[in-house]
Amino acid sequence: MAYPTRFLHKRLNYDYNKGMIKIVDNETMRLSDQETIKSKTPSKELMLLAAKGVFNSVDWKGKILIVCGKGNNAGDGYALSGILKEKNYCVTLLLIEEKFSEDGKFYFLKAKEKGVEHCLFSEDMDFSGYDIIVDCIFGTGFSSIPKGAFASAIEKINSSGAYVVSVDINSGLNGDNGMGSVVVNSSLTVSIGNFKFGHFLNKAKDFIKQIINIDIGIDIVGKFAWLLEEKDIKQLFEKRKNFSNKGDYGYVGILGGCSRYPGAIQLANLGQACLYSGCGVSKIIVPECISSLIYPNILESTVVPISSTQGFMNFNPEEITQALKGLKALAIGVGWGTSEGNQKILKFILENYDFPLIIDADGINNLTTLRADILNQTKCKVILTPHLKEFSRLSGLTIEEILQNPVKASMSFSDTHHVTLLLKGPTTIVASNGEVYLSNTGCPGMATAGSGDVLTGIITGLLGYSKESLGLTVAGASYINGLAGQLASEEFSDVSMTSRDTAMNIKRAISKIIRD
Repeated sequence: MAYPTRFLHKRLNYDYNKGMIKIVDNETMRLSDQETIKSKTPSKELMLLAAKGVFNSVDWKGKILIVCGKGNNAGDGYALSGILKEKNYCVTLLLIEEKFSEDGKFYFLKAKEKGVEHCLFSEDMDFSGYDIIVDCIFGTGFSSIPKGAFASAIEKINSSGAYVVSVDINSGLNGDNGMGSVVVNSSLTVSIGNFKFGHFLNKAKDFIKQIINIDIGIDIVGKFAWLLEEKDIKQLFEKRKNFSNKGDYGYVGILGGCSRYPGAIQLANLGQACLYSGCGVSKIIVPECISSLIYPNILESTVVPISSTQGFMNFNPEEITQALKGLKALAIGVGWGTSEGNQKILKFILENYDFPLIIDADGINNLTTLRADILNQTKCKVILTPHLKEFSRLSGLTIEEILQNPVKASMSFSDTHHVTLLLKGPTTIVASNGEVYLSNTGCPGMATAGSGDVLTGIITGLLGYSKESLGLTVAGASYINGLAGQLASEEFSDVSMTSRDTAMNIKRAISKIIRD
């Protein structure tokens, strides 16, 4: 398996200061197209460049069918058919409707002049005789549900057994959010100009087996995010000196647990995840009533008991202050439960500390009961790690509203509350200090209890010593977590792997990043 999965690049749109890949939404792509056409490259030339890029990205063979809709995405297909014909490939154009954009009609007529065969779609057509089918039905601007002949054509493509190439984006897939119900399943998707959010978010990975991007000279106008690669994470790990000690790599803490959810193994996993990620010391801070359950599961980490009543931590400022002494970062919330005392502890930490504070699980649940402006007043560098339902409670948005534009929702919440927000999903979104990072590693086997806890452990461990920005460090932790999950999946399968398997592969994931 290649890491990270599913994306490769040709003539990448790098920012040479950061060395990262830019990724955009539909509006930014539209504005960028317009500005490029206005300032330097005519639209017909861009269409031909796109077609040439697709041609150079595929190992063409056998009978080729190019299925076209009626916009500029179809125009890419018409231009591609002309190139294929010139190279003596057996190519046929299939028009779902005989409607054209201005540039599309230009290349359709060019294709006819070159002798490219074409026909109109009919319900009784059989797609099974083609070796390669090119999907040029809808572009990134499509946001509805395909119907009628368009839906039928997509279904025929998916059942054809052919190698399927989607141009720019899989038809039926939303370019902003990766949602869709009637969508082309591609063997390869060739993104044009820049990757779009919809190539990676939500359902996208279920429809796209592999994706590459081709740069045709479109300069980005507007907002964009960063798509992380392995080399971007490598900078988190400086070469360590022999003359160093555990204090140089940070004392970090994990505060959680209650009698209702003792979670000894979970907390042990978190402690190990911190240490595997390179911190010097991890302290497990738990209610005294469950400490005897924790000790047998902890080897390298230090257990710090806090007095408790009825299974929950007491709010004792002196005890909390002593437990947090010297910490470079703290994670709070795993197996913690919700109580008035826990809310007071969280409020006390937010008001009196300035270290990075990762609020996860029941930490988020306790946070939602506090006053709304507490995040804007805290000294802490707050990192929130919600899944969709938790983010819905935090933000007041419905899950459906978040899914419509998860990047925008994440960025808005981060900017409003001055926090780093990590929104969990098939591709993780991290919004921090005006920037957004997408981490595309991971596998279906990570949809299991405890995967988020391991992630929290990695974030906490890295924050013990990382000199990079908070956003990149948190996004890097997500990348490592996903890569560790992929390694676990290789060994145990998506069906049988557990979060502990992911935790045990953190060492291999980091080793791979450092050595590659």
